Amino acid sequence: MQLVWPAPEYLRSYADALRRGWSPNNLRPQVADEELAAIRQNPDAFFDRLVNFQGGGEGVMLPDGSVVPRLPGYRKWMWDGEFCGSIQLRWADGTPELPAYCLGHIGYGVVPWKQRLGYATRALGLMLREARTRGLPHVEITTSPENLPSQKVIAANGGVLVEEFEKLASLGGGRELRFRVGL
Repeated sequence: MQLVWPAPEYLRSYADALRRGWSPNNLRPQVADEELAAIRQNPDAFFDRLVNFQGGGEGVMLPDGSVVPRLPGYRKWMWDGEFCGSIQLRWADGTPELPAYCLGHIGYGVVPWKQRLGYATRALGLMLREARTRGLPHVEITTSPENLPSQKVIAANGGVLVEEFEKLASLGGGRELRFRVGL
């Protein structure tokens, strides 16, 4: 498995995963339908939205429908000959801190039919190397207390539990665990 920049040669496999019910956003599963519509409308503009090193532009919709400023960041796709999942890095320029509406520097998801193959662990390890180039002293990654597979992925990459906290109501509320990985 390798990380690839989203590109036309991978798009059919990515769209197939969306049609099969996978979503790159676990807080807003309907993002799958939104992304399929964006791909149909203008694939080049879709790709441009996935890589934004400056931040700004179109805001990010939260689960409650509110829109917040887009942070600098980008998404890469996991690829093993077909689409396996995605991983995203985001940051705030000049500080390792993130706004309260952003649950972590890195978010990832593997399609169900490729889970338990070590892809998330490998993808996170590769993304941590890239996060170092952003000048961050550490990254934070969050997961629900029930998501033991994700906790194992984070721990396998040096993550240390920092706190359990309550997510903002705009993010759906509920308990969440925050891990920190030193870079």
